Amino acid sequence: MSSASPTSDMTANPAPLGLLAFGMTTVLLNIHNAGFYELNSMILAMGIFYGGMAQIVVGILEWKKNNTFGMTAFASYGFFWLTLVALLVMPKLGLVESASNNAMICYLSMWGIFTLLMFIGTLKMSRALQFVFGSLTVLFFMLAIGDATGDATFKHLTGYEGIICGAAAIYTGMAQVLNEVYGRTVMPLGNPATK
Repeated sequence: MSSASPTSDMTANPAPLGLLAFGMTTVLLNIHNAGFYELNSMILAMGIFYGGMAQIVVGILEWKKNNTFGMTAFASYGFFWLTLVALLVMPKLGLVESASNNAMICYLSMWGIFTLLMFIGTLKMSRALQFVFGSLTVLFFMLAIGDATGDATFKHLTGYEGIICGAAAIYTGMAQVLNEVYGRTVMPLGNPATK
């Protein structure tokens, strides 16, 4: 009876795609939140196809790589984007009533709690990922506070914080790509010291 010998994983790292999908979609939505343009089809399309579907694909690929954290994060945030688009579009199509302000506060707060718990997982990972998840935690709670208070200035400030969060994800994704391509640290990720 022969047993199969394990083979090393030679597949590409899917995480940069997920980070870029999350980051670029987040930046574009938060440029809107900061007051620079209206909520439009560009944001919704990014939310469905890049922020949503691309991250779900990445989550599946992370599962194949036995990366529970990556699978949970990318699949969850991919479905976050799809649910956000559905919350905006379904009422416009007359399929359901719009979510109440209190419902949106609960929705954003729940995502903030989830992200805070995921942030704890990043404490064993790079400083760049810690910053992405830390700033995303702040973003979700700021969005919830903005909806709770209705303060337009605070909502615009929240947009700027979201741009920073998304830009951090773009940086982290591109750093992983370029560092691999060049075989050295081109864009530092601030990996924690190993003991």
